[in-house]
This record gives sequence, C-alpha cells and structure tokens, in this order.
Amino acid sequence: MAIDKQHILDEIQRIAKVNAGKPPGQNEFKNQAGINKYDWFPHYWVRWGDAQEEAGFARNKFQEAFERDFLIEKFIDLIRRTKDRDKVRFPVEGEMLAERKRTADFPHAQAFRQQFGGKGQIAAAILEHCRARSGFEDVIGACEEVIKANPAPSIKEQESRDQEILGYVYLIKSERYYKIGRTNAVGRRHYELAIQLPEKANVVHEIKTDDPLGIEAYWHKRFEAKRGNGE
Repeated sequence: MAIDKQHILDEIQRIAKVNAGKPPGQNEFKNQAGINKYDWFPHYWVRWGDAQEEAGFARNKFQEAFERDFLIEKFIDLIRRTKDRDKVRFPVEGEMLAERKRTADFPHAQAFRQQFGGKGQIAAAILEHCRARSGFEDVIGACEEVIKANPAPSIKEQESRDQEILGYVYLIKSERYYKIGRTNAVGRRHYELAIQLPEKANVVHEIKTDDPLGIEAYWHKRFEAKRGNGE
C-alpha cells in the first residue's frame, strides 16, 4: 500500500524536532522512519531536498552543489570510457551498474536519478556543465544525442509519468532453467509464464528500474553464452 505524502512530511518534521530542528538526510530518514526511497521517489519528489523543502526546511545547498559536481564528473569519466567504434556514447543503466561493481567510488544509478531525474535530465545537466568549460566536445556530442532522443516532457506529461509504475527486470527459474525478461508488473508476468512453462516457475530476483530495456539487454549480453533456444 502506498504511503501517504503527508505522512512522509509529518515524519520529516517529527525527526527534525528530535534533532534540534535539523531535517534528516535520506539515509537517516529511512532508518528513523522505516520509509524507503521508492515510497516517495519519483511519484512525490525526484530529489530528497525537495521533500525537505516541502516539509518546511531549507535544503543543504552546499552539500547538494558538491554532490552534483561529483556525480557529473563521475558520469563524464564513464561516458569517455563507453565507446562504440571509438566514438563515446551515453551509457545505459546496465553499464552504470557494472561500473559500480568495478569502481568502489562510482555512485549507484539511483544517486543520479535522485539528483537529476531521468536519462534526458542527466544528459541536460552534464551538457550544461560541459558547455561552460573547454575540452568536452566529445561528451557534449554524446549528451546532445540523448537529449534529442529523449526530449524534455511537458508539465502534463511529467505529471502523468510520475504516476506510472517503474518497470522491472526479472530472473525466473523453472526446473533447471532460468529466464531473464522485463515487464511493468512482475506478478502478472510470472502468472503468464507459469501457464506457458511445463514446470513451476519461481521469481528468483527482480530489479525495479526506469530503464528496463537497458538493464535487460545488459544481463542478456552477460549470459549470452549460456542461452538455449534463444533464452
């Protein structure tokens, strides 16, 4: 059951009162209130600072500026190491997850979504950063391609998107076989597959994401040597 927006604001204020008026950070709020990020992101707020502000507190501008520049610089580095035929391109979320596993200080994909929003908004923020500096022509080109393919939504479209359920990439096991796929409703897809498969199918794992196509492609490529009959 969805958690009411006002309840989240009330909890921010309650915790702040205990902390001498200081609003809780995202992790502190999760620990103190037992409310996870996906109880408020992205349907109520895209950034935690927006929630703090709506609850009546000033966001930490210095910390947000530091985090913003740090995230942009890390993403630029990844763009420059993500290439197709020697041309840099914008990485998909699966490649961000892989980089997170390889590099200890690379932020989780959720950190970028929380700070900037969707893929187009991330590209727009990086583009603004690079245009104010020299030597980033390769990154500018990669970002412009993403923005062209992902135009900024109108206010009405954004409000509609905020109400949508994020997609899922799932791993299902049936007897000794596994299947990787994507859907916007894991339970429904599990039911459909259970009808089609001769043996009982169980959901082993699921990933909630705003880039199900990219995540699915990453994991299919990761295990393509083990495919049987196209699966």
